[in-house]
Amino acid sequence: MKKRVNIIYQTGWTRVSDPSLRMYGFINTCLKSLIIEKFGEETWEKLRIAAEAPDTFMTFKVYADDNTMRLVEEACKLLDVEPAMVLQQFGEYFFEFCKRSGYDHMLRTLGGNLMEFIENLDALHSYLSLSYQEMNAPSFRVEKNEDNSMLLHYYSDRRGLCHIVPGILGAVALDFFNSEITMDIVSQMEEEERTGKKEHVVFLVTQKPAYSHKRRSRLSAKPQYLSDTRKQSEKQLNKLDLERAMAKMKSKVSGSPVRKNHWETVRGIVKLGKGKLLRGFEPVYPERLWVDVKTFCNSFPFHVVFNEELRVKQAGINIQKLVPGLQTMDIRLDEYFNIVHPEVTFKISSVRKFINSLFVLRTKREMMPESWKHRPMLELRGQMVWMEYLQCMVYLCSPLLRSLHELEERHMHISDIASHDVTRDLILLNQQRLAEMELSNQLERKKEELRILSKHLEEEKKKTEALLYAMLPKHVANQLKEGKKVEAGEFKECTILFSDVVTFTNICAQCEPIQIVVMLNTMYLKFDRLTTVHDVYKVETIGDAYMVVGGVPVPVSSHAERVANFSLGMIIAAKGVTNPVTGTPIQIRVGVTTGPVLAGVVGEKMPRYCLFGDTVNTASRMESHGVPNKIHLSPSAFRALKDKNFEIHERGEIEVKGKGKMCTYFLIRNLVASESEIMGRPLRESDSGRESLQSLPDSKAEYVNQKDRGCNIYQDRRPTVAMKYTDTSRIVTENIYTEIKDTAGKTRGSESYGSLHSVHSPQKSEDDPQQLPKHHDEQEMGKPSRKNTKSNLCILL
Repeated sequence: MKKRVNIIYQTGWTRVSDPSLRMYGFINTCLKSLIIEKFGEETWEKLRIAAEAPDTFMTFKVYADDNTMRLVEEACKLLDVEPAMVLQQFGEYFFEFCKRSGYDHMLRTLGGNLMEFIENLDALHSYLSLSYQEMNAPSFRVEKNEDNSMLLHYYSDRRGLCHIVPGILGAVALDFFNSEITMDIVSQMEEEERTGKKEHVVFLVTQKPAYSHKRRSRLSAKPQYLSDTRKQSEKQLNKLDLERAMAKMKSKVSGSPVRKNHWETVRGIVKLGKGKLLRGFEPVYPERLWVDVKTFCNSFPFHVVFNEELRVKQAGINIQKLVPGLQTMDIRLDEYFNIVHPEVTFKISSVRKFINSLFVLRTKREMMPESWKHRPMLELRGQMVWMEYLQCMVYLCSPLLRSLHELEERHMHISDIASHDVTRDLILLNQQRLAEMELSNQLERKKEELRILSKHLEEEKKKTEALLYAMLPKHVANQLKEGKKVEAGEFKECTILFSDVVTFTNICAQCEPIQIVVMLNTMYLKFDRLTTVHDVYKVETIGDAYMVVGGVPVPVSSHAERVANFSLGMIIAAKGVTNPVTGTPIQIRVGVTTGPVLAGVVGEKMPRYCLFGDTVNTASRMESHGVPNKIHLSPSAFRALKDKNFEIHERGEIEVKGKGKMCTYFLIRNLVASESEIMGRPLRESDSGRESLQSLPDSKAEYVNQKDRGCNIYQDRRPTVAMKYTDTSRIVTENIYTEIKDTAGKTRGSESYGSLHSVHSPQKSEDDPQQLPKHHDEQEMGKPSRKNTKSNLCILL
């Protein structure tokens, strides 16, 4: 025996894949299931992206081997384990995966012991190849040693995957035969076969009973293997008794003309009662063969007998009809046939080496009659049996046909196959099986298409919801989606802000429309970013007018501070927007007031969440009566911001249209917050020593702003940092909408809209409550009319 070398857990592994080799998606699906089950969905997603592999594998579709090899390679890197360990773990899981997939009974019936199981693996692969026609399975050959160990020969076109074998066979031995095995690699080489280099690995397999019930119950998925310790011990004792009886029976039948292994002896034991052994089975052979040659050739129409020199001595009648050259005795069989499986050279020594494998032979086209030139070649599948007495090999075979279509292509009929040959039934059954597989494949493809469509639909739904939530509050949008009526609600206290661009009418008159659009878009993008920083609600924009409210639709106690900081940010941000006429920064007016409002959704087409009440009018008046680059506060806004760490200067008493004389104020700066906090930018070390633009004079602020204008784009791309306030606004959902209504005040119907204005407007104005009444104010104050200009620009936007 060769020197035993244990190299199962070798550290080196090189991914070697043949582009011509492909495997079915069943293998990749198993690998995906293993990663998800052991390490989670996130690990699989990282692994899939790193390996550039598809997310889903279809069972009946073939994929290049490179996909699997990359997945294994990336798994080793990601999990930091050796390739041999990954492949062995995959082998163990693959066995369980096959059982779950419906192959349990098929695997259990392959053999009564591990050796028979391995010997019949090639037959199983041959059967599966009828359905999985592109399957390129490995081949196995077993040699038994005198010490009951085995030498397992593993042949495969794929190199580097031999470590899967110990995992699979270890799980099979433990589950089916209640034994533990150790597998060591004795030799590993590459053999030159007809199709190229084939990996040949020889394992030394040693087997012993499994006494660890804990490990067995962990790997087994069947309820009968989950028994208690007492039943397990009884099973082991019965096994020991059986082995002793087997040894006695072996000594008794040692003179039998046919050599039998111990498993054959065990099958011959008849047990009655409680394990009492009565007798063993011994076959009886006749003195001579009671079948004449003609009957044998007719009964077995597909068989060939050839000697050590591959010269044909006998052939069945139907194989003679299909391959007329076989009617000439003593011709060489390798002149008419090639061995397709197993991939060995056509020599008697190679055939005897793989005597337990199913052999597939294919006819050579040049040796076939003229009528076969346009037909697929005939393939035969069967068993090789060595006849020691005659020193000849008999090949008992049948046509390898997967469907009725292949039968017709070769101009053959069901009647050409012997009645006792199950190939007749197999063709018909496989025809149905292929139809079921095609249907299953179509369903799998449709399922995958639906999954992809569902994924895309979910992405589009998120985009649509994001757009909808940008137009309406989330709880309002959800109610509208469900077809519910959104009731108007009264908010007892909130802070409203209006702003507009100074000399906007003159700018529109001297510029192209596209220049106006670019200017407004630049300004509004900066303002929209600030709404996220201070968590205030943008009501709407009309032309150059920008309206914001704090405390609506989610009531917060810090609504006045939020809007005040937002207005300070607006002044700073506006200095980064260029006037297309003068090339200097634009100037804006800002008006702020605090008070109650009524909020609700108006309209069915393009519905808007609008605010109504005298507070809206007052905020508009503060903006229209304001000063460029100043934040104009009403008395109520001043009271709300008093003692809140803001610097506020009194403007004095002015005449306000529709309100009479009012004492108003200017908001100068925030005494505690830095400019970076107000603008929502990450803090930098340089910010601590830099004077804030809030406190700089306009000329100096303009100089600093022009100096930093080159980096404004970079600053806008920075992540937005929300400013911290003492209270935190809640995310509004349908479940807490009732709580908000209770906090904000009693909901009102449409008939209550006018009452709020009348309560808070002692002197009745000619202006009705409206959202943006400032156009009328500007006209009456002698300012140029820009109503039509704004309307046209709104359409353009």
